[in-house]
Amino acid sequence: MTTGELKNWQSVQDEVLRRIHARQWKPGDFIPNEEELSREFGCARATVNRALRGLAESGLLERKRKAGTRVALSPVRKAILDIPVIRREIEGKGRAYRYLLLSREEAVPPPDIRARMQSEPGRKLLHVISLHMADGRPYVFEDRWINPDTIPEIHEADFERQSPNEWLVMNTPFEGGDITFSAISASAREMTILACKAHEGLFVIDRSTWTGKGVITSVRLTFAPGYQMHTDI
Repeated sequence: MTTGELKNWQSVQDEVLRRIHARQWKPGDFIPNEEELSREFGCARATVNRALRGLAESGLLERKRKAGTRVALSPVRKAILDIPVIRREIEGKGRAYRYLLLSREEAVPPPDIRARMQSEPGRKLLHVISLHMADGRPYVFEDRWINPDTIPEIHEADFERQSPNEWLVMNTPFEGGDITFSAISASAREMTILACKAHEGLFVIDRSTWTGKGVITSVRLTFAPGYQMHTDI
């Protein structure tokens, strides 16, 4: 590497990762400080800071004020979980996509949803139930609650034409969220909607997202039998 090669934080991060993986910087080793690295890489100190901050957030580096930055002794690898547009996921597998809106109404949520949505007792939220299909067969059942106070424009969304999953991903930024994975046995409801057998095992994702204004949405995605989830680490 020659001085001036690395001009953006991604390329700096790639070089730092290369040195860690090659054991040029071993677990527990302190690495050069930001000023030294910025001189070596021929870039701004802020660029180095951005690159190292990302690696610290991923668990590969440990950064302590005044003490410096070192390679983690026991790095924690984190999975990268995106919120996918289900239509794109299905089409990306080379399958034909179809979407069905089953119901849309304003309703008072049950206690467990009210707690997840941090909603006041008796407050109505938007409840949207829909089904995504692949090659004419059920793929995932979407049962979603939305707080109109956080996104008033949701009232204008046409969920006959576009799923709430896709509308929210494309139109609503969020600051944080949580996600839970579980398995359930198909009840009569899932048997009817997902065309599966009684008590068949189904993969479920429960996810909520929020901003500083409050919780935006809470959704349960119940997948048809045979679904596999893939992520990167």
